[in-house]
Amino acid sequence: MSRTAASFFIFALLSGIFHLFLTQDRVVTLPLIACGVFCALFLLALIAGRRIKFDPVLR
Repeated sequence: MSRTAASFFIFALLSGIFHLFLTQDRVVTLPLIACGVFCALFLLALIAGRRIKFDPVLR
């Protein structure tokens, strides 16, 4: 996992936890939206990291 993917994962985790501490209702808040954005960026970073680092024949 790249540093970028790890940082997006940590940001998503922290914003999700912050949303849970912020409210008990099922409302959409800014930390919840940020959690969704960071999760999407985390998945994109994982996919991009695989495409860049994958080289079956090292020459």
